[in-house]
Amino acid sequence: MTGSDASPSFRLAYVPGVTPAKWVRIWHERLPEVPLTLVQVSAGEAADALRDGGADAGFLRLPVDRTDLSAIPMYTETSVVVVPKDHLVAAFDEVSVADLADEVVLHPLDDTLDWAQPPGRPAFERPATTPDAIELVAAGIGLLVVPQSLARLYHRRDLTYRTVTDTPQSQVALSWREDRTTDQVEDFIGIVRGRTVNSSRGRRPAEPATQRAAGKKDQQSGKKAQKDQPAGKGGGAARGKAPAGRGGARRGAGAPKDGGRRGRPRRRS
Repeated sequence: MTGSDASPSFRLAYVPGVTPAKWVRIWHERLPEVPLTLVQVSAGEAADALRDGGADAGFLRLPVDRTDLSAIPMYTETSVVVVPKDHLVAAFDEVSVADLADEVVLHPLDDTLDWAQPPGRPAFERPATTPDAIELVAAGIGLLVVPQSLARLYHRRDLTYRTVTDTPQSQVALSWREDRTTDQVEDFIGIVRGRTVNSSRGRRPAEPATQRAAGKKDQQSGKKAQKDQPAGKGGGAARGKAPAGRGGARRGAGAPKDGGRRGRPRRRS
């Protein structure tokens, strides 16, 4: 798809825990004429939203099937365990996976950590979502290991979290459909990669319509004035030549003394 086929607006999907505000602000500064619409999606829906055309690009968590999606890794998140405030784990600054071996650790269906083997003892059944798992932690059913951004997003006063060492870590990436790399997608890639507006791969923002109209009007006025100017026969000034002063042409170096008339010399009798 070419840039001319792109939609007049840009739709940016993002999964819970990701905060795209910084990049959205830069977009509005550089491309004020192209509206950016934020589309919040669950972790499980993010890739499908890009494939189905529900968003032009999106922030999601890896891994993702790259058969038809491109992805640029952005940053890696710290993994933490969410526990009740009165739990023994809350007394430590950080714990290891081995420290959770005897604990019931919830593993929701939308888990974003790529576990080879989840830690602790499994719960009776897997919660459908991370928010559901948070409620079960508050009820004393088990513990939950998640990226730190999700622990902050679903924060409760009766819960806290601690860093877990030697665990998988969530990696956030910017992704889009490879066959839909429009000019607007390229613009957003440049923003997240820190390119300036004048960089070789960046595009300058479009000239506002009012400025384009004013420039066109000035150009037309200039052409009209040039067309209406007299050609300069006789006493008038010829276009592109200096006007004559009083008393005829100005004498200068190489100018003939007979008033500027040049022709064949007269024959002497």
